[in-house]
Amino acid sequence: MPYEDIHHEAFRDLNMEWLVKYNLAEELDLCVLANPSEEILRPGGFIWIAVDNGVVIGTAALVKSGHHEYELAKMSVAVPYRGKGIGRKLIETCLERARQIGAEKVTLYSNHQLGAALKLYETLGFHYVPVVDSPFVTADIKMELTFAH
Repeated sequence: MPYEDIHHEAFRDLNMEWLVKYNLAEELDLCVLANPSEEILRPGGFIWIAVDNGVVIGTAALVKSGHHEYELAKMSVAVPYRGKGIGRKLIETCLERARQIGAEKVTLYSNHQLGAALKLYETLGFHYVPVVDSPFVTADIKMELTFAH
């Protein structure tokens, strides 16, 4: 379902859990997680959440990064729900939305520690590209998915 401000705390907490666990939290993350409506939605991005019995169990966002370009960001699934296809469904929803709005490319920044996520991105068609001009100090991986139009 689409993100609403009532989901802010869960969106922040789910993403902070993995950022802290892997020592990847940066100032940019904190800024985005403090105000996702202003940092992601207002500039033309989107946030989806997965819910189970009224509890947010997963998140994924598309951040507008350029003309017809978006960044896949803030993908998280609560620990008890991992391995059930929720992350895949969230990302597929983001990619479908990107296609609908005419995106030509979706990028993502990641870290080598996030092996399961990297494998998921690969199965969804993302390929590795050199990390150049990353907004994140800890991002040692960049991936892209280009849509054929």
